[in-house]
Parts: sequence; C-alpha cells; structure tokens
Amino acid sequence: MSLSQSSTTTVHEDVPVSLRLSRPAINAQRINDTLQLSCQWGATPDGGMNRLALNDDDALVRRWYIEECVKVGCDVTVDAMGNIFAVRPGKQQGPPIAMGSHLDTQPTGGRYDGILGCLAALEVLRACHEAGYETKHPLAAIVWTNEEGARFIPSMLGSAVWAGVRSLEFGQSRVDEAGVSVREELERHRFLGVTASSHEAIPLKAHFELHIEQGPILDAAAHPVAVVTGVQAFRWFEIKVQGRGSHAGTTPMHLRHNPLTAFCQMALSAEQLAVQFGGLATIGRVGSLATQSTNCIIDDIVFHLDIRHHDDDKLDQLEAAIRESFAKIAAETLGVRLASWEALTGSQAVKFDPFAVDCVRNACKPYPKEEIISGAGHDSVNTSKRCPTAMIFIRCKDGVSHHPSEFSTREDIAIGGSVLLDAVCRYDSAV
Repeated sequence: MSLSQSSTTTVHEDVPVSLRLSRPAINAQRINDTLQLSCQWGATPDGGMNRLALNDDDALVRRWYIEECVKVGCDVTVDAMGNIFAVRPGKQQGPPIAMGSHLDTQPTGGRYDGILGCLAALEVLRACHEAGYETKHPLAAIVWTNEEGARFIPSMLGSAVWAGVRSLEFGQSRVDEAGVSVREELERHRFLGVTASSHEAIPLKAHFELHIEQGPILDAAAHPVAVVTGVQAFRWFEIKVQGRGSHAGTTPMHLRHNPLTAFCQMALSAEQLAVQFGGLATIGRVGSLATQSTNCIIDDIVFHLDIRHHDDDKLDQLEAAIRESFAKIAAETLGVRLASWEALTGSQAVKFDPFAVDCVRNACKPYPKEEIISGAGHDSVNTSKRCPTAMIFIRCKDGVSHHPSEFSTREDIAIGGSVLLDAVCRYDSAV
C-alpha cells in the first residue's frame, strides 16, 4: 500500500452474519499481547524503550500498525506530517470519531506512555470488526507524529500542525541534535504523505485518548481509572547564563565569574517559587556551549526550564516571579549575566468537551475512579481546539513514567480499553 494514498477493504466480508450485531468487547489477552509485541521495535535491555520520533524503529512500528489496521477494514491516510489516520467506515459518511495517541518514546522511556493509547485504539477496531459491529459514524485510530518532543522540539508537533497551532513549514523544518529535519526523516522513511496536515483536510468528529496517568494519584488511591477533565498549562524556555571561563587553580574564589554558581541558585529559586504559586517548575536539560575541562571554571550554562499550572493567570505570575528572581541572582553574581531567554513552546490550560467527558464518566461507572486534571501535555490538547475531546487515564505503578520501570498491569490495561470502547460507542450513538 502506498502511504500517500488510501486503501479500501470490505469491513465485514469475513465475519459470520450471525455475529454482525454482537456488542463488541475488548479481548484482554490480545490487547496486552499486542502492546508487548509492538515494543520489539525500540526495546532496551532494561525493559524500557528508546524509540525516538521517526527513527528506524519508529518507522518499523508505524508500518506494522498500518498493516494491522488494514486487516480490520480501515482506509489509511498519512498526512504531510506523517500523522497516520486509519478509518473504519460507519453507517454514515463524514468525519470519524477518533482514538489517538503516539508511538514515539523518550530515549529512556517505558512501554506504556502513548503506546497504550494507539494499541487500545487498534483493539477497539479489532473488537468491532470481530463482532461485526457497525457504528453510526466512522471510527479512526490515529498515530500522531513526535508527541514526546525528545528528538524534535517542540512536543505534540504532528497534532499541532494538524490543528493549525503550528504551520507545516515550522513542523517539517524542526531539526534534531544532529541537524536532521523532520521532513528529511519523513522522506527517508516514505512517510511524507500528499494529504495536507490540517483539520480541514482531515476533519474529526471527536477525539478520545487513553493514556497512563504518569503520576501517583491513581496508584495512591488504589483506583484503576480516571476521567480527565482537562490539561494544565505549560511553558518551556531555553535560558543561557554567561560568565567567564578561567583557570581553576589561579583564580581566587571571590574573583570568579562563575555561571554555575548563579545557575544553582536559580534552580533552587524556581522550585521555591513553584511551591509558593501552587505550580510546577523543572529543569530538565543542563549543558554548556563551551568546551569543558576539569581544571577550568565553566564559561556558560544553558538549561531548559519547564513551568506548569492549571490556571493561566497563575502561570503568568509564576513566570514573572521566576524571571525577576533569575535577573536578581545574575545581577548579584560577579561577572555573570542572563545572556538569553528563549520561549520554546507552551500551551494554555485546556478544559475538555463536557459531553465527551460525560461519555467517559459513564463508561467508568463499573470501576472505582478519580477525576483528574492532567499535569502532562498530550496530543488531545491540540485536538481539543478543533473537535470535542476527552481523555482516560489508567494508573501506572508508583506514578513513574518516562523511565524503563514505567508499568501498568494487564488488568488495568484491559479496563482502560473497555472504558475507551464504551465511551466511543456512547458518543457514537448520541451524536
């Protein structure tokens, strides 16, 4: 199948007539086995994953995913950002009710972040096909490109271009640390689709996403599942602190222009201010543009700051306080200055569609549950700007994510898949 064109398969031709009106159900064994099978591409010896966006393993798992969707009667379209849309026809024509997430991981990631959502969407399609269940509206499984932002900054890139938050030129021109662009990798792997990457070219009726919580709330409550009502706001910055390198043995302590001294104070100040404003602050990357040596005072520090809050106004206040604090620290540190402060990406706080959230809430009724505002950004942040959107969380052990020890039980995965199926069917029958 050409990735720039759709292929068509008859939906029910291999399903016995006697089963065609059966209510679909998630196959717990199959969803778990398929999830683990998909992790053969990018698996690391410690049980985790290293499947950066558009690397060779990501291309392999994407091709496998397309093949599996075609087997259950899907028409597959790949857009100009490499986003994959596998659509199973319904009784009516029109935009599909979508289930989307991502297959790319962090360099030291786990097996469930994003991967769960894509494999659960595939299981919903399989369950409907197996039962011969015909939805009113088409259903779609979506793989969004470069959600993590670990290789190409910013995160949630493919869905941002689709939603019109970012331009296609911006999305395709992002480069990794080796200078390789998104477009170059899309061309190399033959994932540069001819269909425009836009919500106008590929409209969605709704978007549902199943994801691990990536936090400790469900695990602490001993509840398997959560209704996600929205996502908190976040901003990423790259900040450079400039000092002056010199000899470690001949420069007295009181005469050093040491940016590392200022940086350490900044890191502590960011944490203290985050607590004060009820938000979050994280320094996730630290480095230097200068060549480093053991007996040299470092010349500069470059770091990435991530700040988050569920309230946009409070996030403004947190950012302003951090900027003021960092400027004061630099001014009070001999020979040190804030050389640059670049905004990398960000998103405002999001509230998901009330009716779509109610569909999830009703689907969760058989299970002990929580209601959560997501602390992490997801592709659903971008889809919510263009169509009704909702999310489902399942618990992960100790709340750990972005790490090889990331883990969700087979039972919770099956529950998450069942809630996704039920929520989508509820929405389908009601709209």
